[in-house]
Amino acid sequence: MWAAIGCAVAAAQVPDGLKPFVKVDAPAVVMVHVRVIDGTGAPARDDQRVVIENGKIVSVSADGGGEPLPTGATVLDMTGKTVFPGLVGMHEHLFYPEPDGGPGLLPLYGEMADSAPRLYLAGGVTAARTAGSVEPYTDISLKQLIDAGKMPGPKLFLTGPYLEGSPALGPQLHTLTGPDDAARLVNYWAAEGMTSFKAYMHITPEELKAAIDAAHAHGLKITGHLCAVGFQEAAALGIDNLEHGLVVDTEFTPGKQEGVCPGQRVGQEALAKLDVEGEQIQGTIRDLIAHHVAVTSTLAIFESFAPNRPPMSEEMRVRASLLPDAWGSFMTTRAAIAERAAEGPAPYLATRMLQMEMQFEHDFVKQGGLLMAGCDPTGYGGVLPGFGDQRNLELLVEAGFTPEEAIHIATENGAIWLGEADHFGTIAAGRDADLVVVDGNPARNIADVEKVDTVYKDGVGYDPEKLIASVHGLMGLR
Repeated sequence: MWAAIGCAVAAAQVPDGLKPFVKVDAPAVVMVHVRVIDGTGAPARDDQRVVIENGKIVSVSADGGGEPLPTGATVLDMTGKTVFPGLVGMHEHLFYPEPDGGPGLLPLYGEMADSAPRLYLAGGVTAARTAGSVEPYTDISLKQLIDAGKMPGPKLFLTGPYLEGSPALGPQLHTLTGPDDAARLVNYWAAEGMTSFKAYMHITPEELKAAIDAAHAHGLKITGHLCAVGFQEAAALGIDNLEHGLVVDTEFTPGKQEGVCPGQRVGQEALAKLDVEGEQIQGTIRDLIAHHVAVTSTLAIFESFAPNRPPMSEEMRVRASLLPDAWGSFMTTRAAIAERAAEGPAPYLATRMLQMEMQFEHDFVKQGGLLMAGCDPTGYGGVLPGFGDQRNLELLVEAGFTPEEAIHIATENGAIWLGEADHFGTIAAGRDADLVVVDGNPARNIADVEKVDTVYKDGVGYDPEKLIASVHGLMGLR
């Protein structure tokens, strides 16, 4: 129920490019009788009042306390609804796998310049680190357009092009020629405005060290989806973040050669024989924490490689957003994974890796590690911006975290790593009004995070249905 209290005031001025997607536009908004999950990991609080003015959270308090409301505020009765901080996606991309072109054709990723930003925002992602670029200048342009209010999307924190060794994994990636080349790329893209960097699978220890040193010289951070370099080696070199977690760590592979990627399948087969609670993996956890290395959870993408996961009901949520050819390509691969489940070790291995990763992430956090989250909308398709971020929250709860802890991982922790915790990531006075309102109670049923009613970014409330409808059938095309 909507009601206006006090004298009418003019609505905040939303740029024309955003108006079709805006649901709430007022200089002062008061949410009453709302359940608050504040992003700190603390238990949900019922019957709260959240006051927003000029894009900022002014106060959060128990409702009914007699606190005067801002003059002319738009008051929203939020009975039955929950508000939590906008998600801070820490492994996001603005590209998506193009449909399978057939035998002998190259695997390519297309820039989803229209669909990705809108789907992220619709799903509750109000800030996103891109975690690797295939079209860096397009990413820069998109950020400029979003920041100028010319198109909807999250606050973007851009990661430079992949720092990939030889052989490069895909034709859209540059192949490093050595440490000097790694430093050169970091220096160049830092000057172009990138705020972080990502080392990739075949980077050598020498190239990684040069990239780390160059990034740190600019006051920037570097993460990695590694293979040739193990986690503990990367921690010793000074890396700031590791993507995906245990599933991609090859340091446990017998006979692994220094600086050589043995292949992720080989690494996972070796890993599957270990116990997460055993000394080898626990030693890695302790080492990462001692070196202050964060880990990014991407459970949604790993789930997609396990047979018959996620449930088809989850996949049907994204069907309308996908290009029909992209949906067909995805469903063909999903069916093939399910059909092979009884024929070989690969499907079992994927299920085992998902279970081990969940246990690893739970242990990492409980011992003091900084875990963040993102959906990584790549793989063979099916994990989409926004939708995948919601699914990742559900999987974190499956991994043993409380719903409040899962939301904390996906909000405040990412803001901490970005150095933005004073601006967003929690619901507190003085923070940006970046908020997600959902129907229901995610503290009791985490699946309610899918029931997004309104997404606030800097105090402007966006309609998720309109954002999603505007790019109907375009994911996989543009």
